[in-house]
Amino acid sequence: MTSGIRFDRVSVAYDGTTVLDALDLTVEPGEVMALLGPSGSGKTTALRAVAGFVRPASGRVFIGDRDVTDLPPHRRGIGMVVQQYALFPHLRVEDNVAFGLKARKVARSEIRGRVAEALEMTGMASYARRHPRELSGGQQQRVAIARALAIRPGVLLLDEPLSALDAQLRSGMLAELARLHRELPDVSILYVTHDQVEALTLADRIAVMDRARLRDCGTPRELYRAPRTEFTASFVGNANLLPVTVGPGTVSLAGTELKVDTADAVPGASATLCVRPHLVGLGPGPNQVAGTVGEVQWRGSTHRLYVDVAGHRMMADVRELREPPVHGDPVTLHFAPDDAVLLSAGVTADG
Repeated sequence: MTSGIRFDRVSVAYDGTTVLDALDLTVEPGEVMALLGPSGSGKTTALRAVAGFVRPASGRVFIGDRDVTDLPPHRRGIGMVVQQYALFPHLRVEDNVAFGLKARKVARSEIRGRVAEALEMTGMASYARRHPRELSGGQQQRVAIARALAIRPGVLLLDEPLSALDAQLRSGMLAELARLHRELPDVSILYVTHDQVEALTLADRIAVMDRARLRDCGTPRELYRAPRTEFTASFVGNANLLPVTVGPGTVSLAGTELKVDTADAVPGASATLCVRPHLVGLGPGPNQVAGTVGEVQWRGSTHRLYVDVAGHRMMADVRELREPPVHGDPVTLHFAPDDAVLLSAGVTADG
């Protein structure tokens, strides 16, 4: 099967409302691309356009070098896993996994081996004779993935596949998906999620969606360390977004001068300073600001401090404190100049 996906200015509309607006995006062969965004951002619509379940109002969809825009789903060579599992309750695990192969009229002599291969790959070989009702949620999801892999697709579509699992199962399944990707290096994976941890953990690149449009795209490290927009900064990880005024080599936050890289900024302009909470320290240091504690949350290995700094809320994740400050305490926070990113005013989710 061919691999790789290309959206060529794909738009989708329902009843005159645009739900996907001129999407240009390429998923390389063997790449895991996460579509990340809030509900209604267009990410699931994009995946369904690849699957063939919605028809674009304009633009074309390619899988490998094939234009599949006009092809029915069963002729696209894709595997798909959805959050509800969609297993047949009256069929045993092995028959669920074989379903797509039988629909494609694969020879019976070949089906048994491919079912066994897919179940072994997903760690479900010993459950082949069970029914879905006899499995946990995580095991049912593994069966759904095995069924998608059994047809040996060039493209695997995952639509929020872990959202129905609890936190511990989700963590385990993320590790399993990462392992499967290593074992299937030629399969392109399009992974739809609203969970930033899933996207950061699994994806080679992340496409950030909002209000039907692609807002940003890059590696997890690029989007986390150097976001281009306030929307990306706030959606890919937590971020302190502070309004500042640009000076020569510094910015001013309510009269406090802070050293940051201003090479691409216009002196005197308004901008937004982005600093990740785990890069903010408690106590004196470079780029220190004074504030008042509003809330303290214990998070096991860390405390998160919410601090009012000149009328703006600032978050700091610091190692677990023996005697954490309490509401109303004055504190000093600091961060290194290289740990801050300056976002130009007006560069928001709307581009």
